[in-house]
Amino acid sequence: MKNWLRVTSVMVLIGLAGCTADDPNKRAKTGAAIGAIAGAVLGNQVQHSGRGRVVGALLGAAAGGTIGHYMDNQQKEMEQQLAEEQRNHQLEVQRLRDDSLKIDINNEVSFDFDSTALKPAFLPTLDKVAGVLNRYPNTVVHILGYTDSVGSEQYNQRLSRLRADAVADYLASRGVSRDRLRPVGRGEMDPRASNATEAGRQLNRRVEIVIKPVVEGQESKAYEPPPPSQPASWNR
Repeated sequence: MKNWLRVTSVMVLIGLAGCTADDPNKRAKTGAAIGAIAGAVLGNQVQHSGRGRVVGALLGAAAGGTIGHYMDNQQKEMEQQLAEEQRNHQLEVQRLRDDSLKIDINNEVSFDFDSTALKPAFLPTLDKVAGVLNRYPNTVVHILGYTDSVGSEQYNQRLSRLRADAVADYLASRGVSRDRLRPVGRGEMDPRASNATEAGRQLNRRVEIVIKPVVEGQESKAYEPPPPSQPASWNR
C-alpha cells in the first residue's frame, strides 16, 4: 500500500509540474490531483465494500470552489445539445439549488404505453445526453422512473424501475460508466399533477435524470437519492 501510494503521489506531482503559474485551470487541476491521491487511499481502504472503487474513482474529482463553474458549463452544453427537444416540449432542463441538473423527460416521448422499451425515435436524444455526460465525468447520474396512479402500486413500482433501468442501460451502452448510474423506480410517488385527469396523469408519467456533482470532501452527497419535489401528494 505505501509503495503504491508513493508512486501515485509522485505521478501526481509530476503532473502538477506541468501546470504553469499562469495556467487559468491551475486551481482546478491542483484540487483534482490532491483528490486523486485521497481517492486512491479511500478506494484501497474500502475496496471490499463494493463501493470503494466508485468512491475512489470519483473522490475529489471536482474541488468545491470550481463546482459552480463546472456545472454552469455542463448545463450550457446540455441545453445547447437538447435545444430542439426543449422547443418541442419533449423534455426540460433545470438547475437545482444544490447545483445538480435535472432533465425531466415526458414518458410519451420515451416509452409507449405500458412498455419498458425505449422508443427508437428517442434514442438520438439519449445519445446527446450521453455525450455531454461523458465530457463531464465528475458526477453521479440518478435516473428516476415515475408513473400515474392507474393500476396497482406494486405494478407501477416495477414498471417505473424497469423504465429507469432501460434508460441506464442505454446510457451505459453509449459509454457512460456504470459506476455513475443510479436507476430508481418511484412508481406513483411525487406526482406533478392530479391523477384525476388525463392531462395530470400524462404529466406524472415521466423519467427524470438528476446529475449530481461529486464535491471534494462531500462525496457521499452525490450518491444520496434526490428528494421528492412535491411537499404533499395530489389526490388519486
